[in-house]
Amino acid sequence: MSKTVLDLIGNTPLVASKVLNSNPNVKLLFKLEGHNPGGSVKDRPALNMIRSGLERGEINKASKLIEATSGNTGIALAMIAGIYGLDIELVMPENSTKERVQTMRAYGAKVTLTSSDVGIEGARDYAEAKVKEEGYQMLNQFANNDNWMAHYKTTGPEIWKDTDGGITHFVSSMGTTGTIMGTSTFLKEQDPAIQIVGVQPTDNSRIPGIRKWPEAYLPKIFNPEKVDTIMEVSQEEAHEMAKRLAKDEGIFSGMSSGGAATVALRLAENLESGTIVSIVCDRGDRYLSSDLFD
Repeated sequence: MSKTVLDLIGNTPLVASKVLNSNPNVKLLFKLEGHNPGGSVKDRPALNMIRSGLERGEINKASKLIEATSGNTGIALAMIAGIYGLDIELVMPENSTKERVQTMRAYGAKVTLTSSDVGIEGARDYAEAKVKEEGYQMLNQFANNDNWMAHYKTTGPEIWKDTDGGITHFVSSMGTTGTIMGTSTFLKEQDPAIQIVGVQPTDNSRIPGIRKWPEAYLPKIFNPEKVDTIMEVSQEEAHEMAKRLAKDEGIFSGMSSGGAATVALRLAENLESGTIVSIVCDRGDRYLSSDLFD
């Protein structure tokens, strides 16, 4: 049977660290989400939010969709909305990389850039105002259970299967928190001893895709009880590790993946034994106009 692009979402590869991990008793595995057709882990929740919304009759081709995004979710939504014939406006801070904006427009989305001074919070405020005042509908990745359920249905089961149930630690950057919420929920059902480790930036660090949210903007889907440990990384560490992943492991990714890998390596150095899975959430080619790989 012939496949569509949507059938290629998920079932991403899990590859072992060959260079960076120096502990012979610990397996460090990277889950390469850049292999999704839209280039990031966000293809999973974007598909589940749109498909489930259509199935429930909450959205249709007459809907005016709007979503605030820092990039990857927007690209995924633009791609999938286009396939389903839906109109979508994506709102993001004006300092987002050119590649992201151009990719969303290539998929047919309208892109609105808001002031970088107010960041993603400002983009969220703009989108919410359009919903209240102009009849737009927001998929709202920050409060939509279809976000984390995508990972409960796909990411968690894939990791469990591909490690033959041997995973001991799961490491994920935290943005909307959908990846860590859904994967944690599934993995803990299989083995409650699996440790779920969330990654946040240190104060004053700016790492695209990882956030330490102000209380008022904390994603409604986030449940702190599903995360065993939160570890912080600095902007410099995430930056450096993204470059090392490319140079030493042949894994080309963005800064949030560098942040997660930094934490995964910290764990690997300190464990007596175990199997760590770290999410590599996108590809590095959407950061080439930034200073990440200068």
